[in-house]
Amino acid sequence: MKFIAAACLAGSLLLAGCAGTTTAPSSSGTSAPSTATTGGTASKVAGSAAPVYPGGPLTPITSSEAHSQSVVTLAPPADMWDRIRRGFKMPNLESDLVRDREQWYASRPDYIQRMTERSNKYMFHIVEELERRNMPTELALLPYIESAFNPQAISSARAAGMWQFMPATGTDFDLKQNIFRDDRRDVVASTRAALDYLQKLYRMFGDWQLALAAYNWGEGSVSRAIAKNQRLGLPTTYSDLSMPAETRLYVPKLQAVKNIVANPQAFNTELPLIANHPYFQTVTLTRDLDVELAAKLADVRLEDFRALNPAAHKPVLLAAGTQQILLPWDNAAVFQRNFDAYSQGQYASWTAWVVPNTMTVADAAQRSGMSEADLRALNSIPPRMLIKAGSTLIVPRGARVKEDVTAVVADSGHLSFQPEIVNRRTTIKAGRNDSVASIARRYKLAPSNVAEWNDVKPNHAFKRGYSVVVYLPVRAAPAARVGSGAGPARGRATASAKRGGSAVKATAARGNNVAKSSGKQQVVREKRGGTPAKKKR
Repeated sequence: MKFIAAACLAGSLLLAGCAGTTTAPSSSGTSAPSTATTGGTASKVAGSAAPVYPGGPLTPITSSEAHSQSVVTLAPPADMWDRIRRGFKMPNLESDLVRDREQWYASRPDYIQRMTERSNKYMFHIVEELERRNMPTELALLPYIESAFNPQAISSARAAGMWQFMPATGTDFDLKQNIFRDDRRDVVASTRAALDYLQKLYRMFGDWQLALAAYNWGEGSVSRAIAKNQRLGLPTTYSDLSMPAETRLYVPKLQAVKNIVANPQAFNTELPLIANHPYFQTVTLTRDLDVELAAKLADVRLEDFRALNPAAHKPVLLAAGTQQILLPWDNAAVFQRNFDAYSQGQYASWTAWVVPNTMTVADAAQRSGMSEADLRALNSIPPRMLIKAGSTLIVPRGARVKEDVTAVVADSGHLSFQPEIVNRRTTIKAGRNDSVASIARRYKLAPSNVAEWNDVKPNHAFKRGYSVVVYLPVRAAPAARVGSGAGPARGRATASAKRGGSAVKATAARGNNVAKSSGKQQVVREKRGGTPAKKKR
């Protein structure tokens, strides 16, 4: 009888523990437990303890064990804010900087409203992932500090997405970056990478405040600051380290937002309702699909579709590279039903074309059936550039093209350029004994071109002081590569720069920009900005 009573008691405790665990569909459509833990400012009241899960085979428990363990509440969190509060674990930071940031946020209710409403789409997924890893739920508030929960955010240091990953660090954490997509903006992929990175930093420093400082400033910078204080015999806490102003304010900002979430009434703030329910679920993409058509099939606004799938920055989704898309929970079934029934033509009106040889933008546009202006705009091609062989362009997909883009192209597509060398009309003074041949040698030109430009014979000798016309290459825009993911190494990144090029010297001549028509010399006129116009034939 004692054994039966103990077994019943164990079953009751296990049932109570499970009842306190909120089980909800995960983003992948499967059920995932979400444990509620307490800490930080949360009060230790009955029903606030984290559920205890058995780690091995079930065995009877003793009376003393039964009395020493708490029974969690049967009621799930009312909303996501309640759920986040229950998971506070980080020690609170008390400082004047925290008070200052509290006032900054509290005095901007419109900003808080926009920021928190934007987070509605992403908060459930982030908290689920934090609880699954047993991490402090305060970290779900970090995108407020990083990007105001804008997955399209990009800052002057080239950090991107709501977790603000730099290109190199994104690559370190397997966030793909090419011309078709940038996983630093992907909601699921970037959250996974950010939590991986934060866990790594916490293992390095054993302190969440130092881990956050390293996320902002870089692990190397924090390690050196700690080593410096150790040499000087000084404490090595977050508050004691010498660090840049931005990092000095970083944890106080998070603490201020945490305090507002913990007690919004104290700051005259009203937080918008965020339901304790998944906002989105994933849907497998089996065919290349236009972004606009995907939104239409799912019956969602285009801007809402892009908000859930911000990594796709082209008008087409490639099934070989973007295996899944995110859709609002209730629209996933609508999309699948409409996708299966769709019979109005191609799913994708765009495809990828690998350029076979280096060519001008005009030549590429002609071969792809687009205007030069449209090709430049769609593929972000800068002026005065040649498209290098092996580059990948988004171009219209013909009705006869049946195959979707291959995985190799979808995963490694890049766009590389080389400067289009521009020749400028220049006059030089002939010296003593200068001839067509000597000037051609001096400027590395073809003698026939020098003779043609000056309407003389190839063996002509110029009088001293004569103004000789030549066309010499001028420095053009730099070579560039788009979609490679390369970038400066990162500590982390609160800021990030838009892609652009740096000047490099032109290394190859484009050839003659001059031709004769009916035996007469044609003068190459210079376009505005120093680029010569092509001669009419």
